[in-house]
Amino acid sequence: MSELYQVIYCSRNRIPGAPDTVSENIGGILARSRENNARDGVTGGLLFSDGCFAQVLEGPMEAVTAAFERIQCDERHGEIVVLQSGPIAERHFADWSMAFTGTRALGAGKVAGLGLSDTLTTRSGGGDTVLGLLRSVVVRETEWLESV
Repeated sequence: MSELYQVIYCSRNRIPGAPDTVSENIGGILARSRENNARDGVTGGLLFSDGCFAQVLEGPMEAVTAAFERIQCDERHGEIVVLQSGPIAERHFADWSMAFTGTRALGAGKVAGLGLSDTLTTRSGGGDTVLGLLRSVVVRETEWLESV
């Protein structure tokens, strides 16, 4: 079995257009990511706030680095900053090919105050902050889905 690997990064949104267009494009990104990730054994979470993305990718090293390479070549991402990368003992998003939260999602209150734009500018906040926030929001969403 391949060693588990994780990359946590932030990037600035470069999707042109009005907010509704951006939302539609993010929906397309999610659908494609979920297909690719399920195929490649990659799990993770994506957060969109303050006109920025923050993402955790985890899985076999080769698959995670290939997914991250595709992201780096994607014109919809700008100013990509790796906050954390390296081997991990276990997955944090094992049940999610790509969890998602954003300013309109269930965890909007927590997400809106994160200041992803500041993280890109100052390089502060770090991977642990993004990982903790995503895990918190995904758990809340999972609990909500189970209660419906």
